[in-house]
Amino acid sequence: KGYVGVKAPMFSFTRLRGSDPVLGVEMASTGEVACFGASTEEAFLKALLSTGFQMPKKNIMVSVQGDLQDDFTHCAWQLHEIGYVLHATKKTAEILKKNRVPCKVVSYPTEEGTAEEPNASDMIKNDEICLVINIPTHNSKKLEDNYQMRRTAMDFGVPLLTNMNLVKMFSNAVYKHKKEKLTGLEAKTLFEHYEAESEGDAWTKPSEFH
Repeated sequence: KGYVGVKAPMFSFTRLRGSDPVLGVEMASTGEVACFGASTEEAFLKALLSTGFQMPKKNIMVSVQGDLQDDFTHCAWQLHEIGYVLHATKKTAEILKKNRVPCKVVSYPTEEGTAEEPNASDMIKNDEICLVINIPTHNSKKLEDNYQMRRTAMDFGVPLLTNMNLVKMFSNAVYKHKKEKLTGLEAKTLFEHYEAESEGDAWTKPSEFH
């Protein structure tokens, strides 16, 4: 009573060499984690962290197809407002700056990086990026660049988000966490929950198998 449940899937892209870590309608997860929280945001973050996802500390790389830029602008502003530095590929950066969301420009993986516009893949490999947000659509033109960003993130253990709805939920949850200080993000096992509950809260009798 009074709790929200969120289930997060787990995938094996790190063990599938060369595979494109972007989800399709027929993808099957290799595992999942279900967590309860006092709010949707708390349950979401708890489930995400329980899959091994590392909360970003500072730098986030973003590259989003133009069709989704209006949706993404609000997410980008939320992330900026709570202290994250956004590093955007050129087209994404143009729209973010147009919408007055501060960001730094990076060159695409297939381009030569410069001091002003470092190469996106090199930044990921050099541990300068804590999270990669790469959201393609069927209208995406930079197929090879998008693939290299996603694959490099997987190969170097950098968290990756590739779905707009997931990014919206993540930015809302992290924003609320930073602003309201969500405190219930330490996940407990089912057995730890059983040990902490009173007999009146229990759904089963002590003699029954849990």
